[in-house]
Amino acid sequence: MAIYNSGNQPADGYDTHTHLNDDTFWHDVAAYWARAREFRIVEMNIVGYDMQSNERALQLAREFKGMHAIIGWQPEDISEINDDTLAIYREQLQDDQVIGVGETGLDYYWDENPSAASQKEAFRQQLALAREFKLPATVHTRSAMNDTYNLLTEAHVEEFGGVMHSFTGTPEEAKQFIDLGMYISFSGIATFKNAKDVQETVKSVPLDRLLVETDAPYLAPTPMRGKPNEPMYVHYTIAYIAELLGKSYDEIAEITTNNAHRLWHLDQK
Repeated sequence: MAIYNSGNQPADGYDTHTHLNDDTFWHDVAAYWARAREFRIVEMNIVGYDMQSNERALQLAREFKGMHAIIGWQPEDISEINDDTLAIYREQLQDDQVIGVGETGLDYYWDENPSAASQKEAFRQQLALAREFKLPATVHTRSAMNDTYNLLTEAHVEEFGGVMHSFTGTPEEAKQFIDLGMYISFSGIATFKNAKDVQETVKSVPLDRLLVETDAPYLAPTPMRGKPNEPMYVHYTIAYIAELLGKSYDEIAEITTNNAHRLWHLDQK
């Protein structure tokens, strides 16, 4: 697996899902940004998941050229949603720094998460706003693939677009979402030795629907597995996927960056 450093200048890369707005990084965001740029990771989506992280995502997007804000509520934090927070959210979605809605979706894995009915309602609300403001949705799904697919179909996601983030489903499931107009993003999980099923899915995804991410501070790729993840490590995932697909690092970096620009309409900004 070819790993690059600042000495040989790989193609620019794009981490489509990271949480530099998390407390893990908040003390020194500039340092993590600088390390990513050493590996030519020059763009990233700062993804919100609750009120505080949404505001931080906006703050970082305003401060750092190349950072873009995606804001929403992840399933475990939907208890924050009420008339007052939705009013703030609607205003935030009209900010020029916001390129998408999310992280939203369904997560039935954890028993302590809100009920399935509550999660579905919050997901519907955020998808409706994505459609209203014509913003792509960043979708989290865990142990909820069928319900996620059904709600995206109901919302006519093809009219505003979106991405299945850190996807771990089968090739058949990936095709279902792609047929809805979705992109498929792979995190460090794709590099894990025991993730053969995910690797088969990577090989099944058309190149024009492929994205990469870290989901930092979680899911650090091999060979950093077990350590806190950070945006610079997306270069390991790019390198692994390139090898898996018989492509060069530069080809996959360029393809996934161009796909990100297309999905989030960045070339129109």
